[in-house]
Amino acid sequence: MDADNGFPQRDVSTVQSVSTEPPQRMTKRQILTLISIASVNFSSMICYSILGPFFPNEAVKKGASQTDIGLIFGCYAVCNLIGSLILGKFIVQIGAKFMLIAGLFVSSGCTIIFGLLDRAPAGPTFIALCFIVRSIDALGFAAAMTSSFALTAKIFPNNVATVLGSLEIFTGLGLILGPPVGGWFYQSFGYEVPFMLLGCFLLIMVPFNIFVLPTIEADPSKDSFFRLLTNVKILLISYVIFTLSAGLGFLDATLSLFAIEKFNLSPGYVGLIMLGLSLPYCLASPVMGYFTDKYPATRSWFMVSGGLATALGFCLLGPAPFLNINGPLWLLVVMLGVIGFSLGMTALPTFPEIITCVYEEGFEEGLSTLGMVSGLFGAVWSFGMFYGPIVGGLITQNLSFEWAALIQGGLAFFAAFLLGLHYIFHKQPPQRAPSEPTEEETTPLLNP
Repeated sequence: MDADNGFPQRDVSTVQSVSTEPPQRMTKRQILTLISIASVNFSSMICYSILGPFFPNEAVKKGASQTDIGLIFGCYAVCNLIGSLILGKFIVQIGAKFMLIAGLFVSSGCTIIFGLLDRAPAGPTFIALCFIVRSIDALGFAAAMTSSFALTAKIFPNNVATVLGSLEIFTGLGLILGPPVGGWFYQSFGYEVPFMLLGCFLLIMVPFNIFVLPTIEADPSKDSFFRLLTNVKILLISYVIFTLSAGLGFLDATLSLFAIEKFNLSPGYVGLIMLGLSLPYCLASPVMGYFTDKYPATRSWFMVSGGLATALGFCLLGPAPFLNINGPLWLLVVMLGVIGFSLGMTALPTFPEIITCVYEEGFEEGLSTLGMVSGLFGAVWSFGMFYGPIVGGLITQNLSFEWAALIQGGLAFFAAFLLGLHYIFHKQPPQRAPSEPTEEETTPLLNP
């Protein structure tokens, strides 16, 4: 092990051989990086997820329609999409650490400001301010998440899915705590308090990450996003990512109103039933991450099986109108659990699988390429988050929640079908492991 940079060194030519040596313990740098990125995942996702239980209902009181609510959720995704592509391309020039910290700072400010929007006049003024604040917040979120994905893949090149799966515990905790905490604070103290508390919590993460997160130096790459999209498998995986985020976006914008109307639930109880979605995802992610790192050949089949399970979950969520079932509350919660588990099953293999594909296509190994992959992942995810609330909101408003959920399940089934066909008719190429960071690419441990 090199004492200067803190990373274990190995001979890349022996990657495919079976090692008899005991696994290396994580270095201090790697542990601090995990703590830093875990704090980003948790704080960002809890601020994002608090909207679900009460904001749609609050927006309706302010004169917003279901379509307006979908557009408010959707504009966040559009700006996230644009930001992910641009920031992913220029991550080296901007600096991954600066990008992450700046993104946290912007998101904290926007969260606090969003908590003051209940004082805005109802109607077009309220709706316009929601668009503006959410759009800026999306850019901050794109910066934080794009850089965190790239840094994770760079510092843990041979255990990407395992590390991401472990980090998704904190993402899941943010998703789990956000709805009930937001719903409870909203019921107890009103609209402003949830945003104020969580915005301040996010702000505290800024100085913490300044001192904890390591800086990584790298050279810009001459490759482009367009070259990424020339690979058929990357396109298919991108479509899988799109269907997953579209489903989540759809649920964010429509589930609370559906549950309140059909089951006469309060916002606090809506937050609790959303645990059915986030808790299985939180529990499944580390297991799926470890398994797909240990057996990389299973990644495609995990994505296919997860897509089929997601399709089933959405079909029975309403349930589908042609089934002629008046779905009870327990069925809704169980199907949310199926969707949450299948989300972990499908989403975790996608990022390392894209990294494997781009290295096989001859892309340069380094932070610049990882930044582009992170940007692509974030952009496709954001496109789904744009499509889900808007199209789902339109279908729900003009038909019903049951039909909208069924259509969303159809998208997941189609993605699983296409990827399954590709996996059957195209031989899996050998897995290639990226190289470890070098001494020149890393700076001293606590260099802010």
